[in-house]
Amino acid sequence: MTKDAGADSGAGAGADVDEVQAWGARLGWAFGLMADDPVERAAALVRLGDAQKHVRDALGRFNELWHVTLPLGGQEQWRDQAFLQSHEAYIEAGKYSLPDALWNRPPGDIRAWQGLPYALLFLEWEARYPHEWTKHAKKWGTKQSLIRDLAAAGHGPEVRTKLTDLVETVVRRAYRCKDREYVRVARAVDSEDLRCRLETAARSDTPWARRHAGYVLWLLDRPEVPNTIHVWQSWIAAEAGE
Repeated sequence: MTKDAGADSGAGAGADVDEVQAWGARLGWAFGLMADDPVERAAALVRLGDAQKHVRDALGRFNELWHVTLPLGGQEQWRDQAFLQSHEAYIEAGKYSLPDALWNRPPGDIRAWQGLPYALLFLEWEARYPHEWTKHAKKWGTKQSLIRDLAAAGHGPEVRTKLTDLVETVVRRAYRCKDREYVRVARAVDSEDLRCRLETAARSDTPWARRHAGYVLWLLDRPEVPNTIHVWQSWIAAEAGE
């Protein structure tokens, strides 16, 4: 499966076309991780494994040189050409792998970031194929930071739809680490469509879907209420008492 890397970015006409193409050349294969065909997904996982090995090898070389040049001291160490080149090689290798390519996002509006389609891909992969994601690319901190960055107003229609799909998927499944962060996204993309989906989930035969969807709906009606563990526990207790 191939896909235009900029198709769902929502970055607008001002996006740097060359940078979009560069992302596609490095990581276009990663959309295979979401393929319905298990053979295609398996091939993408092999590609990911190769990319991650390059990252590990580059990191190993950087760490070796870090120890060798450590006696030089801070500033002198970073002037050593071999040390600098090993660091640059490590950073470059990460651009071809997940989740490394999603780290160190440049400051600014995430909606204009050419890496946005791959941030969405990373979260969609975790939502649809959680066992594969956990085995091959588990990084809870990356998941959390991406969700928080994406919980912003003003996304284009395609990105809003993807985020709405993610919220629905997450509330319908058993809780996974950092899923609570999706309340931020629900508040950012609140719409009649999202609420209809949540109301349907709240009538589900699945207990956790009913609880999660009901809680998110309750918070959408109370934007001033923080999404904390205490609030969640109080809501659960109140629901149980009804």
